[in-house]
Amino acid sequence: MREGPRRFADHPLRNAALHEVHARPFHMIEAPRLVLHYAFMTDTAQSDAARHDLAALCRRIGEPQPGPEARHHVMTIAGGFLRWESHAEFTTYSWDVRGGAGALPAETPFGTAFEPPGPLMVAARLDLVADLRPPAELFAAFDPGSLAASQAAGGRALIATDFREDGDGFTRLLVVDRGLGPQEAGPLVQRLLETETYRVMAMLGLPEAQRLQPEIRRIETQLVDDTRRFRNSGGFDTNRLLLDDLTALAGDLEAGAAESAFRFGASRAYAEIVSLRLNALDEQPIEGYSSFTAFLARRMAPAMRTCLTLEQRQQDLSRKLARAAALLRARVDVELSQQNRALLDSMNRRARLQLRLQQTVEGLSVAAVSYYVVGLISHLAEGAPLFGLHIEAGELAALAVIPVALAVWFMVRRIRSHHSAAADEE
Repeated sequence: MREGPRRFADHPLRNAALHEVHARPFHMIEAPRLVLHYAFMTDTAQSDAARHDLAALCRRIGEPQPGPEARHHVMTIAGGFLRWESHAEFTTYSWDVRGGAGALPAETPFGTAFEPPGPLMVAARLDLVADLRPPAELFAAFDPGSLAASQAAGGRALIATDFREDGDGFTRLLVVDRGLGPQEAGPLVQRLLETETYRVMAMLGLPEAQRLQPEIRRIETQLVDDTRRFRNSGGFDTNRLLLDDLTALAGDLEAGAAESAFRFGASRAYAEIVSLRLNALDEQPIEGYSSFTAFLARRMAPAMRTCLTLEQRQQDLSRKLARAAALLRARVDVELSQQNRALLDSMNRRARLQLRLQQTVEGLSVAAVSYYVVGLISHLAEGAPLFGLHIEAGELAALAVIPVALAVWFMVRRIRSHHSAAADEE
């Protein structure tokens, strides 16, 4: 009997990796269609709260609920389809319903009962219509000063926007169906909405760069001043204070770099996604109009270059500060070594003086102890008659001076040698 392949244990992340390619699938739509798209800035807690609120709404209207770890969900509401997506730092809602260019529907999912999960970042309205009028008539409602329009999907669609808010607070996007099928219209609409979303998100790096520019300029100016002082500075205290200044500048720089690292990195990633979405549109120019790619390149590229330039300035400043601090620290270490050497020389001189003083004291102590011992011997000689002895005290004292002095000197030497040996053992 042949045995089929057995089921092996899955890696904990296999399911997520396997199904990521199917995440956020394209939604097939056809003209006429109206799409309202919102993006709200959310942290992890706000994103979880948005998922919980969406699940509660699904329960109330009898729709399937999103899973506890779901990142996207589609439901039917208010006669249309609501798509919810959770991203790294924002959450999007897209609602599409049958209709075309004109007034907003009376009922939408974003009425008074809707609770936004965070601050609004993107609000876009996209109209998908089938219209054969010439482009000049189709685009008449847009601002001609910032109008971007082109053909897409191999010429089977016209797309246009002026990237400005209308009276309802939406950025208007127009897609004119010139032969699109539902399989083409859905991806095209989604790419345009993603382009608008990521365009706005990418621009968040510019205010951060503008905020940091004065601080970077201050650090650069201060570094030049400190470098000039470093060349002419002298003395341990002066160099130590200069090193403290450089360390403080490095701390300020690293704090700003840490605060902006995520924002600049995210802006680069968003700008790259915008470029990918624009390439996927397969734009073809319309005579007399700027394409989406050309318009955004002209408006976004300077902002992205500003972010990149400031990030490079941060990195260059960090390296320069590190080199300057290393050079100054070496100078401080040399001066500190010189001070330590001078202190050791002073201690050696003091030790020699103490040794000489000690030797002098030892000599005096030998003489003093010998004097007292000879005195005691003299007193004993004076009391000898009490024991029937007749000894001349002066002669005995004179004879005892040398032996007593030698004995005392020998005893002092023994004591000093003993203490020196004990100190060496310690």
